[in-house]
Amino acid sequence: MITIDNVGFSFGAKPVLQGIDAILQPGELVGIIGPSGAGKTTLLRILLGELVPTVGRVSNSNGKPLSVGYVPQLDSGERSFPITVEEMVLLGGAAASRRRPWFDQSEKVAASKILKRLAIQKLANNRLSELSGGQFQRALIARALMSNPSLLLLDEPTSGIDLHTRQQVLEIVHELRSDGITVVLSTHDLNWVAAHLPRIICLNKVVTGDGNPRMVLTPDVVMSTYGAKMDVILHNGRPVIVDHLDVGSKS
Repeated sequence: MITIDNVGFSFGAKPVLQGIDAILQPGELVGIIGPSGAGKTTLLRILLGELVPTVGRVSNSNGKPLSVGYVPQLDSGERSFPITVEEMVLLGGAAASRRRPWFDQSEKVAASKILKRLAIQKLANNRLSELSGGQFQRALIARALMSNPSLLLLDEPTSGIDLHTRQQVLEIVHELRSDGITVVLSTHDLNWVAAHLPRIICLNKVVTGDGNPRMVLTPDVVMSTYGAKMDVILHNGRPVIVDHLDVGSKS
């Protein structure tokens, strides 16, 4: 269990996060939603350990340091790096303290198993530039899994990929949850979140809502999160966010 206790963060005098409280259970899937500049990536970086909260703390119930895997936003520049899929995945398990510039057989076997699990083993010797957006997303997840994380962070995993690939990414995420991995992802896609995620945290410097999308995604919460008036309708029991229709306005 991971506890986020009254976490705040500021860049100089500019507050980015304030009073963030949340508990993340093992095997839980949580989406963080909010507008640009809301602090989503900052919160992920705090969970990753790249940033230290200005106030508050993040703790693990077993008292040990968090083992965290990170999948960044898709970056076309990274795909131009001249390495193979297997080499990139192997780098995910490379400790900063390692003293040898090569990977042993056990590491290669572990990488092969992860690539097979994500159905991209046949692409092991392909260059990153040869991958489609969906294949590259899977390769990024594979790299993150090489560190055997208990917490997996995905920053905008649905950005820049088609609907079919989004569904595939979701299936992978649900499969990882069965291993007890806690998965936290950030996204701008409100309706994808509402349709597929069991829990969301609405964020705009502070937490404006936390819970099941059916309960959390109300017009008031959407307004306080995004500063825009939106309508929420139910479709097959799931909330759908649409532009507000002012019945009294004239076209």
